[in-house]
Amino acid sequence: MKDRTFFEENGFLNMGQVLDDDAVAYFRDMFDSDVRDFPNFWRNYGHHQVANYDTLISSPQFDELIRHPNILPTIEALMGDPVCFGEIGLRTMYAYDGELNQEWHRDKPHRPEHPLRMDYIQLVVLLSDCSESTHCFTLSPESVHDPVLDEDDAQLKRGGQVHLHGPAGTCALFNVSLLHTATTRPTQDTRKTVQVYYGHRDRPYLANDSAIPATFWRDSPDPETRAFYGVLNERTRLFMAAYPEQATKRDGNHGQTT
Repeated sequence: MKDRTFFEENGFLNMGQVLDDDAVAYFRDMFDSDVRDFPNFWRNYGHHQVANYDTLISSPQFDELIRHPNILPTIEALMGDPVCFGEIGLRTMYAYDGELNQEWHRDKPHRPEHPLRMDYIQLVVLLSDCSESTHCFTLSPESVHDPVLDEDDAQLKRGGQVHLHGPAGTCALFNVSLLHTATTRPTQDTRKTVQVYYGHRDRPYLANDSAIPATFWRDSPDPETRAFYGVLNERTRLFMAAYPEQATKRDGNHGQTT
């Protein structure tokens, strides 16, 4: 498949404008409602960013984007097997009058036994237009056929930089082992993104940023939903231990407290 070949040679895939205008408006309204209604969930994150990583607690409807039917099949095809939820972050980058800033990093080591050297994959969804005059996501392409370069400067010299520009609704996928960064530019525009990690169900959890509600991983009547959200991190387990009898099932046929 063409998309897989491109991903193999570059470590990322720009899927284009996957979400139409109606879908963008729907998810952006959900995003803005989260900012307005749950300000205590938002915190400073990285350079000139604020983020909510407990999105499934404050706005569980974002499951509709996490498992969007126009996105998830491509993720599963690249990962090679059923995937699990890793984490979700809503991120805002406001107007900025400072110097251009980039903080290059890799989120996870490469997984050499995977055909694409990929342990976790990230989805970046633009909910605002991004261009050379706004903040943006940036990565350094890397082929699975090339050796991994540990030094950032060496990788940037070999792979260069690719900026994720496009209209709201643009979606991109990348191996989180790639060198990447948020590029903060002087701008009067605000960037809004949703960034979601997916992993393999038989692998350890990614991180402790996002708690998973019991309504997904335990109480859902759908076995696939339970499996998708079933790789629990320590954050989720701590909440489970603190409130062992408090989760109430939302399904109409399961109204009792567990």
